[in-house]
Parts: sequence; C-alpha cells; structure tokens
Amino acid sequence: MNDVTTAVRRELTIDGRTLSYLDFGGTGRPLLALHGHLSEGAVWARLAAGLGDEWRVIAPDQRGQGESDRAADYSREGYLADIEALLDHLGLETAVLLGHSLGGINAYQFAARHPERVEAIVDVEAPLVLGLDGPHPLAFLLGLQYDAPSRDELVAALGPAAPYFADRLRETAEGGWRLPFHPKDMYDSEELVHGDHWADWTATTCPALLVRATAGAIPAEQAAEAVTRRPGTVAVELAGDHLLPITAADELTAVVKEFLDGFVAAR
Repeated sequence: MNDVTTAVRRELTIDGRTLSYLDFGGTGRPLLALHGHLSEGAVWARLAAGLGDEWRVIAPDQRGQGESDRAADYSREGYLADIEALLDHLGLETAVLLGHSLGGINAYQFAARHPERVEAIVDVEAPLVLGLDGPHPLAFLLGLQYDAPSRDELVAALGPAAPYFADRLRETAEGGWRLPFHPKDMYDSEELVHGDHWADWTATTCPALLVRATAGAIPAEQAAEAVTRRPGTVAVELAGDHLLPITAADELTAVVKEFLDGFVAAR
C-alpha cells in the first residue's frame, strides 16, 4: 500500500530553481495532487494509500513550500507553468488534477488553459470567487519569524503558531532552522490567487468533483452554482473545516475514490 514512507522524493529544475515532488509509485493512472498554502506534498499520503494501486499519486511541494525552492514570484502564471513542467518531466500527456485550496485553483485554472492535458478535476475547498472583500486570511504570517540559529529558538519565536509548523521545520545549509515556507512569499501568493475565477471553472467540460466543507471556504450557494454552471460537475459536502486533507482525510479519500471509480467506469 502506498504511504509517505514508501514514496520516492524526486526533483526537477525549472529556470535554475528546484521543484521537489513525492511519487507514491505504481503503474496506475496518474493523479497530480496539489496542496494548499502552508502545506506540502506529504499531506496527500493518506489519500495515496486509500486510492491503492489503481492510481499513481504524484504530489509536488509547490513553489516556495516544503523542499521546493523559493521563486521570484507567486503569480498564477508561475504556478501553472510549474504544473506543465512537472507533467512534461514525468512524460505524462494527461493526468487527473486534484487540489486543495490554492492547489484546487491551480488545478482548474491549469485545466482551463490546457484542457487537452486534464482528464478530470477534483476541487477540494477551492472557491470560485475569493478575497474580493474582508481581511487578508494570511495576514498573521507577517508576524512570524522565518528562521533562527536553533530549532528551539525558532519554535519559541513562533509562539502560538508553533504547534502548526513545529513538526515540519527544516534545517538550513548553515546549520540553522527555518519554516517550510517564507511568510512574505505565502502572503503575496494568497493575494495573487484572489479574484473571480468563474470563467476558468466553466471553461472545461471534463468530469469534475467539488468537495465543500460545512465550515470551510466555499459557501453552499457557490457550490450549488458550480454544479449548475458547469456540466459534468458533482458536488459533495463533508462535515469539517477548510483543512479537509488533514482533519477529514479518510472521509475525503472515500468521496474522491468513489468519484474516480465512476470516472474510470465511464471511460
């Protein structure tokens, strides 16, 4: 059974920058799993295990997160170029794209620009409209310290945020410790993902699954509209918060597997 202990970490170089990814292996159909902000590819380990040998899950650490290098920018075009480069590197003409939050937006926007390369979309808690009003959801990041000479010092400096990131801190080449992302990078990335993305969502006709959390980021009326405005879309609601890949991993895996089984049966 696939899990994070058996996944192979590999990397590719894009314009002198390393993009790292986990390949959970197997000869099944390829599924590219894209994490959200402040996360990394390892978050999909339980999904990969639950999908079994029928699917080969490939989970990149998106630019500036996990083991991947920081990028010069966090534009929409930059994220989508990384996906294309990874598919080319893997020799995959097509794949299913699954993503959570930032990753879900990257998935359906990539599909809108490259429909011939996407067999199906799984959108987990990625809104179609976001950030047009209200406070910046990642404003708290600007108060976080990025690095410190020792792990203990960094954990102490993170204060109330420490429990969320302490198990993912990275040792630097100089012997210090750092967060698995730069706070300002992720603040900027969040700003750049905001907008009205209905045109991207409705641009494709491949099968799509939208998974909404009852206490998440997608309003119920937006999920319903996503189905009516885009043929071939199924919406599922799960009890939980925005962080479904962590807080409801088994339930999420079950609904994704049911969707993918139906997608394969219909081929």
